[in-house]
Amino acid sequence: MKAFKRILFLGLGAYLITIVMFYFFQEKLIFLSTPLPQNYAYSFSEYFEEIFLTADDGARLNALWFKKEDPKGLVLYFHGNADNLSRWGEITIPFVRKGYDVLVMDYRTYGKSTGKLSEKALFSDAQLFYDFAAENYEENQIVLYGRSLGTGLATKLAAQNKPAQLLLETPYYSLLDIGVKRFPWLPVKWFMKYPLRTYEFVQEISCPVRVFHGTEDKVVPYNSGLKLFDTIPLRNKVFHTIKGGGHNDLISYPDFREALELSLLSDQSNSAEER
Repeated sequence: MKAFKRILFLGLGAYLITIVMFYFFQEKLIFLSTPLPQNYAYSFSEYFEEIFLTADDGARLNALWFKKEDPKGLVLYFHGNADNLSRWGEITIPFVRKGYDVLVMDYRTYGKSTGKLSEKALFSDAQLFYDFAAENYEENQIVLYGRSLGTGLATKLAAQNKPAQLLLETPYYSLLDIGVKRFPWLPVKWFMKYPLRTYEFVQEISCPVRVFHGTEDKVVPYNSGLKLFDTIPLRNKVFHTIKGGGHNDLISYPDFREALELSLLSDQSNSAEER
């Protein structure tokens, strides 16, 4: 009996230690940032300007602003949870080649951006860049684009503002939902600091929404994107299923490229609902 109690005590202790470690190191699991030296020089095949915006708490946020001579509009792009603008700048260039200006920021701790991470800060920083975009473009020229982690931020902005449309690549129902499914043995709901409840944000959206998700996504499951889509209270929404697509390879699928092209060209008065 004493041996059983000791094993039980040790097991409970290990479980509690795991919970504490998860709580204090969850940023390391969610935000896979790669810093850059402040003197790092970006280089891309398209014309761009490097800008910095300062948040209310003094954080300095780095961004790339790709510009065309006569743009069709602006794609305000919110990237995934890894790397920095040296990679994401390259990923956004196809939008530039389609005739759009692009503004893409690095989150706090990513690349040259500074500041302390929090969900509140991420939302505030995203709005800061939307306000900057709205100073330079009409709102009906702004397309919000979110990829993976960035889909929650882009959706929050769409709920708070009036962009032309919202495009979501591999979105999640909520980050909390992903965490609960990935760590079912932990009380994630009690201590997750970044729930990013996208399903709540979509309730306030009035612009058209286009969702792109691969059926073989192992990071954000296809069903999570579909579950989110079903909660959007709009007729003007389309879900594009990319058969066989994973989390980071949708661009290699002709179906995705065609769907994205159609979304950028879509008539904003179209009220179709598809899957």
